[in-house]
Formats: sequence, C-alpha cells, structure tokens
Amino acid sequence: MDLTQTTGNTWTRQIGDDGSFVRRPTSFRGGISSDPKALHPAQAGRYHLYVSLACPWAHRALIVRALKGLEESISVDVVHPYLTDSGWSFDTNFPAATGDSLGGHSHLRQVYEAASPDYTGVVTVPVLWDKTLGTIVNNESAEIIRFLNSEFQAVCSQPEIDLYPIALRAAIDETNAWVYQNINNGVYRCGFARTQSAYDEAVNELFSALDRVEGILSNQAYLCGDVLTEADVRLFVTLIRFDAVYHTHFKCNRRLISQYPAMHRHTAGIYALPGVAATVNLEHIRFHYYHSHRHLNPTGIVPQGPDVLRQLAAARQTPAAEAKAGTNFTREGLI
Repeated sequence: MDLTQTTGNTWTRQIGDDGSFVRRPTSFRGGISSDPKALHPAQAGRYHLYVSLACPWAHRALIVRALKGLEESISVDVVHPYLTDSGWSFDTNFPAATGDSLGGHSHLRQVYEAASPDYTGVVTVPVLWDKTLGTIVNNESAEIIRFLNSEFQAVCSQPEIDLYPIALRAAIDETNAWVYQNINNGVYRCGFARTQSAYDEAVNELFSALDRVEGILSNQAYLCGDVLTEADVRLFVTLIRFDAVYHTHFKCNRRLISQYPAMHRHTAGIYALPGVAATVNLEHIRFHYYHSHRHLNPTGIVPQGPDVLRQLAAARQTPAAEAKAGTNFTREGLI
C-alpha cells in the first residue's frame, strides 16, 4: 500500500495488496483535560470543530456535542460535501456549508498546514482546533467524542449525561471493536474493495454483524444494556446513511436497515433525541458519496431517495417502540 498522500481523497490510496480497503490511522492525537493547567484545558469558547455533515466520523462528534449541550461552548464550521482530489473545501455554494470562519481558508488542508507546515498525510474530518494555541488538538473522532463526554463537565449544559460510564466501559470497548471493523468501516470495505474476494469477505462480515446487532436490540434498548452509550452513537451514524447510500452505492444490498425491525426502531429512537435531528443532513450525505466517488458513480448523478426520515418517523409509532419508551434518553437524563 502506498503510504504517501498527495490528494484529498482516500479511496484510491488506501488499498491493500489483496484489493481490500485499509483505512490509515489519524495523525493528531493530543488531549483535552478538565485540569486548568493542562496544555489544552477544557474551556468554553476555546475550541472549534471542523466537520463534514456527510462524514460519519465527524457526525459522531456533532451528536455528542449536541447530547452534552456543548453547542454554545464549541463552535463549528462545515465543509462543502464534494470531496475532490484537492480535498475538503470551504466553498459555500451548497446549503449549510459555512466556509472557514476562523482562518478564512479555501481548503481544509490549509488548516492542517497551519498546525504542521510540513504535513503530508491524509486530510480528514473531524478536526478539533485550539483557538488559543492556533493548532490542531486531535483529528481522531473516537477520542474527540470522549473529550466532549467527560472533560467539559463544567461548561456543558447536560453534565449528567455520561456516554462512557465506568461500569459499562469494558462492554462498550468490546462492542465498539466489532462494530467498527465490520459495520462502521465494513461498509467502506465493501464499497472500496478492488477484488471480488475482498468484497465477499467484507460483505459477509458486515451482514453477520448486522444480524448480531439485530439480535441484541431485539432483547434490550441499547447495545450495552438499558442506557444510551457512545456505542449507540457510533452505530447510528452508519445506520442513518445505510439505506440512502451504502445499500446501493457500496453494494451492501442484501437487506435495508428498514428491514431489521429492532435496528430500525433503535435508529429512529436516537434520531428523535434532543439535538440529534439537527446533525443529520441527507442532502450533504447523498451529494458527497454519489457526486464525489466517480470511480463508483461516473456520472455523479445524485439519487433523490429513499425517504429515510419519513420511514424513521413511522418506525417510532410501532408498538414495540412504545414499549421501550421507558428506557429512552431525555434531556433530564437517562430514565
């Protein structure tokens, strides 16, 4: 696999010798701490997120920011959904694309270069930026969501919400591992596979894992028990994109998520949580995948459906969904 990265996309460069898609690790791994003496202390107004509304990894951060009530403490800019060979841009000719309100840059790569002038790695979202020190703290979504969950307790409006509770951490970590490999990254392993054998392996693992999730959610409200955790958030960002994009575009077409009753209700329940719907933008999602991945969709034509959100609203009205309402998340906490 070629370890250099001179273009903005990742799907042509992160291919293993066997034709499988191999995601490269992120580069900036600094931490934020509630300790006021830390290099990056948790302070209201100090940090900024650069995100794509299309990207599931960035979506994790937006959801946790919303659930914890950090919208007033951590600002956000949204890139244009079209990912070209020049990388994510700050063009504003698409609804909800904000431009770069901090640096006025034209491309996200310039943000990376502002933090590290010699940077030659992959330019990805989300990016957590320290306004005070003028640098990137972290671009690994799995770590960013934990900072948002635990280190900003003094400045968030929902400190009682804990998406990584101590008692469930072992279960969450174990669940995250197989969900990431087989579902979150699994859909990309299907879509970006360059050989039949690589695709077959990925799609078999994907649907085995989805069957496993369906079994779990048929017997309990959330992946790790009766409370919402980061494991559910990490699953949701893939499921909300599945029927609209991954099913067709990435050839993950054995079944739709809407054909899994428990998983569909779970997705609908999380979408209905306070603040989550505002983080879901299917126009950005569809446009990014279908218009950017020209090796999969040469015309760049973006489909209009399916109407995923209408289907989720219907799923919320089922008797099974009502029966589980007692374990749903509320702004008052987990009940």
